[in-house]
Amino acid sequence: MKKLSLLLMSLTAALLIGCGSTNSNNTDKVVKTVDDLPGSKIGVQLGTIGDIYASDYEGDEEGTTIERYNKITDAVQALKQGKIDCVIVDEQPAIATTKGEESLVILDEPFALEEYAICIAKDNDELAKKVNAALQELKDEGVVDQIVANYIGDDTKGTCPYVTPEGTEYNNGKLVVATNVTFPPYEYYEGNEAVGIDMDIIKAVGDKLGMEVEIDDIEFDSIITAVDSHKADVGIAGMTMTEERLKSINFSDPYTTSKQVIISRDPSKTGTGIGFIDNLKRNFVEGNRYQYLIKGLVNTLIIALCAVLAGMIIGFVVAMVRVTHDRTGSLTFLNGICKLYLAIIRGTPMMIQLLIIYYVVFKSVNVPKLLVAIIAFAINSGAYVAEIMRGGIMSIDGGQMEAGRSLGLTYKQTMISIILPQAIKNVLPALGNEFISLIKETSICGYIGLMDLTRGGDIIRSITYEAFLPLIAVALIYLLIVQVLNFGVGKLEKNLRKSER
Repeated sequence: MKKLSLLLMSLTAALLIGCGSTNSNNTDKVVKTVDDLPGSKIGVQLGTIGDIYASDYEGDEEGTTIERYNKITDAVQALKQGKIDCVIVDEQPAIATTKGEESLVILDEPFALEEYAICIAKDNDELAKKVNAALQELKDEGVVDQIVANYIGDDTKGTCPYVTPEGTEYNNGKLVVATNVTFPPYEYYEGNEAVGIDMDIIKAVGDKLGMEVEIDDIEFDSIITAVDSHKADVGIAGMTMTEERLKSINFSDPYTTSKQVIISRDPSKTGTGIGFIDNLKRNFVEGNRYQYLIKGLVNTLIIALCAVLAGMIIGFVVAMVRVTHDRTGSLTFLNGICKLYLAIIRGTPMMIQLLIIYYVVFKSVNVPKLLVAIIAFAINSGAYVAEIMRGGIMSIDGGQMEAGRSLGLTYKQTMISIILPQAIKNVLPALGNEFISLIKETSICGYIGLMDLTRGGDIIRSITYEAFLPLIAVALIYLLIVQVLNFGVGKLEKNLRKSER
């Protein structure tokens, strides 16, 4: 309990410091024009056009460095804290992200112009033709202009929402759409619904095609992979057609034009911020945003519990094969497979395994993401459980096996009746620790677009543009779960020691 109290005190102190502090600039350079970019620290969102264009400066004689973030809100947060000198991003997300931030300014000089389009797999020409035809109809009817005007413009914003035409029927199946819902006003969350210019445009396209739109919210740099592997039919997320992207994917005709801008700091302004209580309400109470954390927590616990149970089964089988081979010399072929399995799983990162299982193994199979995550984590956990179990079995004195065999028991009977009960008792605490580790590892599920606890916090950050409170909330929830499990494992160890006396 002392450790828990100290950790909570440390996090609370960090919370108060983070909420009450003003910007402390770590860099002195101020970017006022495009000409100031050489020699700067430039922040971009990974895989975006801003990333591609900014890369031209990387490695120059002036020492320009590019800091790549998974979300533009993280880049802006780094800019506010003075960790970078500027951020390159699309104009409208820049306006939304800097709203109310007095210390941040958008330079008048545009960095680059671009056109947005919908990405479609190269082997899906038929769908590309249909999407282009639908887009052209929507342009001719003025629907695209209406949608843009509903999200951009002081006089029109919110006054002309897109409404599905009466009598629309979805007789042609689903249109699975990969996107990254952290890019207002093109895609963002209102409650549990993904809204924005792109979301309305793709919904209008689906209405034209008679297809029901299904949104798949994943990381931006995974959208093209998802479409190319047919995990999604199309991708839309403020995407620009480039020569490099055309090597992997096709694009529809453009549906709108935007420009890349530079967000910089104004050193003469620090911003006042809002009160702690108001900030709490904004992050968790308004719009019932706490529900993102609850939904993510439920998925995290389901994945961890199911994966550890399945992993125990896998690990037990692998351990028995390896122990049997070591003691009897049999099962040579199976032992070789088990050793290869252990080498691969224990030698590669969990995130890579998850991505391979989702994008490669289940490339052509429509398996629910929750099940994919359970399978991936079960396979990973099984490797570590196998070594835990094998160590537990091998820790039992060899004389007990000999004693069992001398009593007339077979190898199998001796293992089941004498060896395994003791081994399992010895490794129970280690298995509890494996479950704790698994809980924390599930934080990477967002890479396949699955809502876990960490992704729930990411969604809140993308809505409020506040990094600190959502991250602290997620950290505290993980900490609470782990401490409860640690307490349980500790009690289990004490009870096991008592039973040995």
